[in-house]
Amino acid sequence: MCLRLCLFLLFPIAISSVTTTDTDLPAFREAPAFRNGRECFKTVWSPEDRTHNPSIIHIAMTLDAIYLRGSVAGVFSVLQHASCPENVVFHFIATQRRSADLRRIISSTFPYLTFQIYHFDPNLVRSKISSSIRRALDQPLNYARIYLADLLSASVRRVIYFDSDLVVVDDVAKLWGIELGRHVVGAPEYCHANFTHYFTSRFWSSQGYKSALKGRKPCYFNTGVMVIDLGRWREGRFTVKLETWMRIQKRHRIYELGSLPPFLLVFAGDVEPVEHRWNQHGLGGDNLEGLCRNLHPGPVSLLHWSGKGKPWLRLDSRRPCPLDSLWAPYDLLRYSPLISDS
Repeated sequence: MCLRLCLFLLFPIAISSVTTTDTDLPAFREAPAFRNGRECFKTVWSPEDRTHNPSIIHIAMTLDAIYLRGSVAGVFSVLQHASCPENVVFHFIATQRRSADLRRIISSTFPYLTFQIYHFDPNLVRSKISSSIRRALDQPLNYARIYLADLLSASVRRVIYFDSDLVVVDDVAKLWGIELGRHVVGAPEYCHANFTHYFTSRFWSSQGYKSALKGRKPCYFNTGVMVIDLGRWREGRFTVKLETWMRIQKRHRIYELGSLPPFLLVFAGDVEPVEHRWNQHGLGGDNLEGLCRNLHPGPVSLLHWSGKGKPWLRLDSRRPCPLDSLWAPYDLLRYSPLISDS
């Protein structure tokens, strides 16, 4: 009691605890229903559809217990700012172990949301993953983005992939509408970044490895925000190409940073550039300390807490970074008050 009272005196707000479900997963408030604007063409999507419908925006995200709070905030932000929210379909990738519980949570939090949950088998990648500089980057679900073309229905010809630590503050239809041309992937590129830092000296000392980048001017891009042409991906068998680099990494240790380097080796220099406003990344700091960062110069359509620091953890610990306050309005976590401030 003394501890709670002392905390109450130090912080002039209600002291509360997180409400959990009977499965020990957090509980969330129900999001309001977001409806299409008058200019929207109302359409319905079903997993059984066999034809591509250009009016529907497909978004893929992973779903797990650790990042669930971030995923819910991300979905909420997309719907709140979308001009045609009823035309947005979410494709969640989850492991079999908690998928039923996660489905119930998404259904109760977003009763009007059209979504599908796909089971991802961790054994697909477990033998191909090598340790990286941060444990979170080694989780099998972090590699699920490589398998979107295999998991999603063939009628889904195009998808936006979002990480679970971001919020969208603009109409996602603008991102969906970019022209990919001949490219398979569209993403903001950062050509000022030192590309050599993403690979070990063993990679750069091998003429065979370096030749993979021949004929391209590779630039860094963050794989937490990508527009993907799944039709071209399937035709080009890009999952196999990414897996090949993962196997090489397992034997020869040519990089240190999880699922990102294979994407750089396969796509860097062949990416459709997207405005930087669509991935203000790095707000979680680096992968070791997670220190506070400022926004990059320019307009903002998406805020991304890539890096070690996550806004919900820093807010709960009462040590937030200034920009974490921009994530907080999308947090639907349900709290149970312990001490009333009335």
